[in-house]
Amino acid sequence: MALAETASDFNNSPISWNTIVEAHQRVRPRIHRTPVLTSESLNGLAGALLFFKCENLQKTGSFKIRGATNAILSLSEEEARRGVVTHSSGNHAAAVACAARWRGIEAFIVMPKNAPAVKCRAVEHYGGKITFCEPNVKARAGTAAKIQAETGAVMVHPYDDDRIIAGQATAAKELLEEVPDLHAVLAPVSGGGLLSGTCLGAKGTRGNVRVYGCEPERADDAYRSLTSGKLQALETSDTIADGLRASLAPRTFAILKKHVDGILLVSEEEIVATMRLVWERMKIVIEPSSAVAVAPLLRSSGRTEIGMGGVSQPKIGIILSGGNVELKV
Repeated sequence: MALAETASDFNNSPISWNTIVEAHQRVRPRIHRTPVLTSESLNGLAGALLFFKCENLQKTGSFKIRGATNAILSLSEEEARRGVVTHSSGNHAAAVACAARWRGIEAFIVMPKNAPAVKCRAVEHYGGKITFCEPNVKARAGTAAKIQAETGAVMVHPYDDDRIIAGQATAAKELLEEVPDLHAVLAPVSGGGLLSGTCLGAKGTRGNVRVYGCEPERADDAYRSLTSGKLQALETSDTIADGLRASLAPRTFAILKKHVDGILLVSEEEIVATMRLVWERMKIVIEPSSAVAVAPLLRSSGRTEIGMGGVSQPKIGIILSGGNVELKV
């Protein structure tokens, strides 16, 4: 396997391959090495061999624990004594609360008032102190900044942080270690922490693998940003994929401009249908944000969209980002 340090694309990057390896060593004792599952049924629908990296089975129910653990365990003792603060619609919030409990420090969590109840309960379970705000990017950031000023807590941003991105990269690193000959990897994109990490973790392991981000049509700032070449904001969105309502940061935008191979958009109807299909066929629970990364491959044009139209049975990895969804009977 090629190491990222030998690839010219990684020159001058603050997140080197060694950074990712060190992050993996740091978080490995605390997290699950999640399974990679397959489904003959979904393979048939996609016309490809699909390999699902099941972060929905990860501690706290999502990949977010990787980045949060790396960031919080990287804090100095002086920083840790001040506690941590973040803003999140749910999965990062729970991950920060959990990692802070492991470190034995306080976690102040800002969440939008429309965050799913299941995610709020998870934060409370891990001991996080929740402050609710209006459901938009400005309110989330502003409320977190106010709490930081009042408490002196260290900001653990959901995605605009090299330590977070390096932690998220470990999911793709594990996937490529298990299935080294993948043609492409798909991951959802919101603020870009997971997708940036997926680019670095996947291409650092296998330089010629393609990486695609998947995004709701109702939250398409990454698509617009990469199409225009200029960072586009997303102030608010009503997509069912509640974990994908943030905008790229300059840090993640820079990484994606250099490394991602494209952004695929999916409709709300596709998200719901795909989520139910995975539940029914694979017997695992995924949340809408995870379904966003599967949906493009179930379209008749799916393989063509990722440059695999002429490849017979391409091998494609999919990061199932989380499984925190409100199940009502």
